[in-house]
Amino acid sequence: MQNKTIAAIAYVTLIGWIIALVKFKNSPDKSPLVRYHLGQALGLILISILLSIALMVVIRIVPALGLVLTFVSFIPMILMILGIIAALNETAKPLPIIGKLFEEKFKFLNA
Repeated sequence: MQNKTIAAIAYVTLIGWIIALVKFKNSPDKSPLVRYHLGQALGLILISILLSIALMVVIRIVPALGLVLTFVSFIPMILMILGIIAALNETAKPLPIIGKLFEEKFKFLNA
């Protein structure tokens, strides 16, 4: 499997991230592209979980905001698509808004 494909799979849910991590750890070359996108995808997954919890709490408190906040819940999906595009173009480009937060944060990916 090509490195860009493994990097793109990392963005497709937590299961995709785990599959990409296993492929990365078992590969002899340890591509910097895959390592970079594994970090970005993990950051996106964590932000998505936190955003979901926050949105559920806010909607419970202020139900009238439900429709507006539904659109906010699409942001992680849009970022996921942008990450997949960057991975398939073989560029180590950070995700908009959150990408800089997760560059070089996950040290276990370097081992």
